[in-house]
Amino acid sequence: MHRVVEPAGVLPQAAWRLDPRPEIAANEVRIRVERLNLDAASFRQLFGKHGGDGDAVRAEVLEIISTRGKMQNPVTGSGGMLIGTVEEAGRRSPLGLKAGERVATLVSLTLTPLVVTDGLARWDGLSEQVPCDGWAILFARSIAAVLPEDLDPQLSLAVLDVCGAPALTARVVSRYVAERAGDARPVTVAVIGGAGKSGSLSLAAARQAGAGRTVGVVPVSAERDALVAAGLCDAVVVADARDPVALSTAVTSALEVPADVTVVCVDVPGCEHGAVLATTDGGTVIFFSMATSFSAAALGAEGLAADVTMLVGNGYVPGHAELALGLLRSEPGVRGLFEARLAAD
Repeated sequence: MHRVVEPAGVLPQAAWRLDPRPEIAANEVRIRVERLNLDAASFRQLFGKHGGDGDAVRAEVLEIISTRGKMQNPVTGSGGMLIGTVEEAGRRSPLGLKAGERVATLVSLTLTPLVVTDGLARWDGLSEQVPCDGWAILFARSIAAVLPEDLDPQLSLAVLDVCGAPALTARVVSRYVAERAGDARPVTVAVIGGAGKSGSLSLAAARQAGAGRTVGVVPVSAERDALVAAGLCDAVVVADARDPVALSTAVTSALEVPADVTVVCVDVPGCEHGAVLATTDGGTVIFFSMATSFSAAALGAEGLAADVTMLVGNGYVPGHAELALGLLRSEPGVRGLFEARLAAD
């Protein structure tokens, strides 16, 4: 809280502005930043606001960071994460990081003091990954992972950005599987946005956790073809996640029953009611999108008389980084989708 400039008394994530000075306290760590990964919902909002003008997107990101001392989109409230090299670790930091280690931060940029010193000169404003120079500060309760040597840093960054999604999906699906031990009914899982980063990892995690039948929902035929080729689920359907009836019909038809677990990984608003409607009574909806309106989700479930548990994916589950990287290494379909996305960017 000593880094909070305003308003006083709140935690760093809720603060409007942080103090990003480079001098560290005894329990802090300073990172030399080399790349940011903007949250997908945040980047989509900025890109849409500026009509695809990369220069304007870059200028606004710079303005946000310089004004707020962190990267937090004022519309979506979300940030992203970063990779860089440890410059200095305080003598009382519990993170176990050492100078010279390349790391990915596993906490949001919305609570990470940040300074950019190169004007984002190497970024065209047209992709979520932002090459840059500057520094960031990690706190005692921050989380970071040393980058694996066997993976390209950009690939690691893309995976670690969403590693909470497959970990929570695996936890929830495993519980359903355990509860149905000896039951002939398969656990059914629907992932909305199944061809994306968090979606593809969540499909792989659901299958690994014992899901009996899975469906990936995508918005366009090109993503359907890519997800079918990846082989990560039993069925792929094209549906507009913002159309509740169409989404529910597509999921139920593909699974032959409503989903026990529905995972929302899209970066557009308005998908709450469809996710609830596609989920069976007693089922669970996991919202990983920062575009989610949680009031719409709660009131929508009430209005539909839907007996579903709704979970907010908070991005942290113990062991989430290791699980996500393990899926990347063991599932060629996941790796192929990630590498294709990076190549397109």
